[in-house]
Amino acid sequence: MRIGAIGYGSVYGGYSVGAAAGAGESKAVVNPGESDVKSAGRKSSPAECETCQNRKYQDGSDEMVSFKTAQHMSPAEAGSRVRAHEQEHVSNAYAKAAQKGGKVLQASVSIHTAICPECGRTYVSGGTTTSQIKYSNEDNPYQKQRKAADAGLLAGMNADYSV
Repeated sequence: MRIGAIGYGSVYGGYSVGAAAGAGESKAVVNPGESDVKSAGRKSSPAECETCQNRKYQDGSDEMVSFKTAQHMSPAEAGSRVRAHEQEHVSNAYAKAAQKGGKVLQASVSIHTAICPECGRTYVSGGTTTSQIKYSNEDNPYQKQRKAADAGLLAGMNADYSV
């Protein structure tokens, strides 16, 4: 149950390193509203970053959730959309447990971040959901013996003697 950014993760961003803009020339703005200041050691500013412009997200699980096909989203909205997507996995875990008579013992979501190699912007690179579901097995003879032993130990422990 993991969603992640696909493609454009290499140092060169998936496009050629050949003839770039000349000294003093600036590239076209592909991410309007972003900073046009180029950080030291970076190929471009966040406003000119083709890697951020072309980043797509896709779910790799076998559940019926969003992001089954690769989709682009802006870095500003990626955090909330990835969190919402991972919440779908948590909801599915609770539904599966309720449907099959189980109990969700634990469900957690981790949101992953990375730094764009081209412009240096920190972005949400994906998320992971983990869940543990416990199913009771009433047909198991060991389970029946354990319940009987527990019943013998617990009998009378919660008696109210006040009259």
